Amino acid sequence: MSEKNKKPQKLKARLPRGFVDREAHDIRAVNEMTSKIREVYERYGFDPVETPLFEYTDALGKFLPDSDRPNEGVFSLQDDDDQWMSLRYDLTAPLARHVAENFNEIQLPYRTYRAGYVFRNEKPGPGRFRQFMQFDADTVGAPGVQADAEMCMMMADTMEALGIKRGDYVIRVNNRKVLDGVLEAIGLGGDDNAAQRLTVLRAMDKLDKFGPEGVKLLLGDGRKDESGDFTKGAGLNAEQIEKVLFFVGIQDYAANADALAQLVAGTSKGEEGVAELNMIGGLVTSAGYDATRIKIDPSVVRGLEYYTGPVYEAELTFDVTNEKGEKVVFGSVGGGGRYDGLVSRFMGQPVPATGFSIGVSRLMTALKNLGKLGQDEVIAPVLVTVMDGDVESMGKYQKFTQELRAAGIRAEMYQGNWKKFGNQLKYADRRNCPLAIIQGGDEREKGEVQIKDLIEGKRLSGEIEDNAAWREARVAQEVVSETDLVAKVRDMLEAQAEDRRRANS
Repeated sequence: MSEKNKKPQKLKARLPRGFVDREAHDIRAVNEMTSKIREVYERYGFDPVETPLFEYTDALGKFLPDSDRPNEGVFSLQDDDDQWMSLRYDLTAPLARHVAENFNEIQLPYRTYRAGYVFRNEKPGPGRFRQFMQFDADTVGAPGVQADAEMCMMMADTMEALGIKRGDYVIRVNNRKVLDGVLEAIGLGGDDNAAQRLTVLRAMDKLDKFGPEGVKLLLGDGRKDESGDFTKGAGLNAEQIEKVLFFVGIQDYAANADALAQLVAGTSKGEEGVAELNMIGGLVTSAGYDATRIKIDPSVVRGLEYYTGPVYEAELTFDVTNEKGEKVVFGSVGGGGRYDGLVSRFMGQPVPATGFSIGVSRLMTALKNLGKLGQDEVIAPVLVTVMDGDVESMGKYQKFTQELRAAGIRAEMYQGNWKKFGNQLKYADRRNCPLAIIQGGDEREKGEVQIKDLIEGKRLSGEIEDNAAWREARVAQEVVSETDLVAKVRDMLEAQAEDRRRANS
């Protein structure tokens, strides 16, 4: 066969691994959720800002280009000026760049929020995507821990604005300085012990997953999992392990505050961290947020690389059923902390900052579990059918459609092959359209339209057995003058809404 006669190969439609298409219901759910979050942030006096999806790779800080391409972790490309650019992997590093670049114009403290997609060049897995949405709020230029306390209160208010009741969430607070003080107190201070400190912190972060016994193994020689894989431990001795486990095991902070202060006594960072925790506790309590809503919890370990002070986490405490059918606590849906060094990288001077990030997709899953999302039904559009294709008739159909839209009623004029009227009603049925507007030549001469109640018609079709009964059941179809179209459509839609309310009550 000649090259000329070869059929062109059909392109295979395929979604890149780690990415998802979003359907209408998910998009609407996200919009509903983010509008409620935005309302809380605005009430606290925060203003929106938007940064681009791409940043110069060195501005992101965590990942830097080597001779060929940046390290794994970010999606990158080289611009025509040979500079590496990367898709942002969070919303905090771009904010730091924005603040530094516009420092002379920005009013400090700078209180801002933003929502957007971030990208991770990582191996995808169940529930682990390479593109996902975050919603952040930050205060830059506020050195006092009252800014951190305010963030915790705003997180609590956000949870409740989303319909998560008290008792189903808690904002847990710790301080990186206290962690550093504990590590210094057990002899792991100084640059020489940086790697061992990181191993200890990672072990502490596994408390929820492995429990105290699992963490004890990771703090010591190491831990073997069920598959036989061995994770090397931090190599601490028994006394060191006991002190670390005491710290992460504190449940009642008030009852153990003195013992913790004694543990970090003599370490300047530790003593400073305890004082900051006590101040945050006092501030939130004075504002009416008790320990069931905002809790000082030394087991919180997050942001090992760039948090410098208070760290906090929003945790949902109710049970959900996982894919194995097991009851598990839902867990973290967001968190943050103080990152005083991030903006300073660009400035050569200290610039204090604190903020938190909400994982939108994970929080959306939680709200669906609680039945707090997608409850506002979206009604399909009223369908204006097409009976005749001449300019005058088409003009009428379009006029009806625009009148309905102008009255705030969702409507569409049929845009497919109008010559087979049955296809139009099938389309309306698949779209779950509530009403169909019909005008043929006879109705047009009289200045009338038919309004077909498709919801009622569908119900009647299951009850009516012959044509005579169908003709008698005219309740599913109304004939009105063109001038009364909008009012009648509104009445019929309200009647349908009332039926749904009764059915759900």
